[in-house]
Amino acid sequence: MSNMNRRNFLKTTGGVALATTATLAAPSLANAAAAGKVVIVGGGVAGATTARYIKLGNPGIDVTVIEPKASYHTCFMSNEVLGGERTLSQIEQSFDGMVAMGIKVVKDSVTGIDAAKKTVMTAGGSKFGYDHCVVAPGIDFKVDGFASVGEFDKITHAWKAGPQTAILRKQLEAMPDGGTVCIVAPPNPFRCPPGPYERTSLIAEYLMHHKPKSKVVVIDRKDKFSKMGLFEQAWGNLYGYDKATKGGANSMIEWRSGASTGGIESISAADMTVETLSGGKEKFDVINYIPPQTAGKIASAAGLTNDKGWCDVSKTTFESKVHKGIHVLGDASVATKMPKSGYSANSQGKVCAAAIVNILAGKPVGTPSYVNTCYSIAGKDYGFSVAAVYRYNEAEDIIAGVKGAGGLTPMDATAEMRRREVEFAYSWYNNICKDTWG
Repeated sequence: MSNMNRRNFLKTTGGVALATTATLAAPSLANAAAAGKVVIVGGGVAGATTARYIKLGNPGIDVTVIEPKASYHTCFMSNEVLGGERTLSQIEQSFDGMVAMGIKVVKDSVTGIDAAKKTVMTAGGSKFGYDHCVVAPGIDFKVDGFASVGEFDKITHAWKAGPQTAILRKQLEAMPDGGTVCIVAPPNPFRCPPGPYERTSLIAEYLMHHKPKSKVVVIDRKDKFSKMGLFEQAWGNLYGYDKATKGGANSMIEWRSGASTGGIESISAADMTVETLSGGKEKFDVINYIPPQTAGKIASAAGLTNDKGWCDVSKTTFESKVHKGIHVLGDASVATKMPKSGYSANSQGKVCAAAIVNILAGKPVGTPSYVNTCYSIAGKDYGFSVAAVYRYNEAEDIIAGVKGAGGLTPMDATAEMRRREVEFAYSWYNNICKDTWG
């Protein structure tokens, strides 16, 4: 890290976690009777973290999580499934740890939220009353005319880990040597800003070992992307990428910017083509189309979204600016400087949990801190990361980075440092899954 060494950063982030835990623990000791009902929509990172930390803060609070899936597949590390380093079962998380804490987990889909009556309705016909409702629905996709939901079994998005991840992996395995994979990267904002480029890297690694005549073409909606310098450096070191030409004759990766293509004209599942304004129509063997994104459907159905499809919230409690008593966090929320990442969702879940526990106990919320670390794996023993600590800035009403805290893996990192980054990434994955789902 350029601004702060890793040991000191971990001390700092550990301090943030301890401070949050202390805030949560106080009401449970002093106000054990200050219970209430909390209904959480979504059992992903944000929802599960909030549920567990509310129970840690005050075990007397009745917490119900409503989630349509029987288990959860993490989007982080799902690119390793595509590259063949992991199986789908290795990124699957059970809800058993939450149930063991006394959290009720209901397998159902939420169809509506009545903010006036403080009631959550489900597809199964159940109604759940609440004092506070937490909406953590993740993302949904905008319809942009390029690919319909019905075509996603052939032109995959794989941006919600699970069945789509398995489909895309099988397509890569079935592709002939010499074939071309096209990744259509989304416009900002979207879940996991470096994700499409980590995916590019790990698919290229798989092709290098199993289909060396093949390549990956990234058709981007943007002219730059997260960790661009580090990714292009990695692609040059590992896959023959020429930064000047954004590819090259001997490169397994080609990156095309929005400016260079002029934009996308069409994507066809029928003949597996992508057409751009400047490049015309081009046929691919596998197309991974990652659409523009918005907050999960229930957020819109409940009237929680703004005109851009995301949810405006209080930065100290994540309470909706539209409906009191409803909190929205994770990918669906507008958290200003924080990226839409798994670690952000985990950090926000702790802040939201602390706020709810204290509100129910009649205590002040306080000024929260937040943390994010994002690891990217570009190939075998080759990783890098970005990390930041955030604090609420009341004057500007933003979640702002703390100056001097965190940093980015330096461009001159040694091979040993990059190998350790991969180890750190794996350790982080195990720890955050344990912290989130128990």
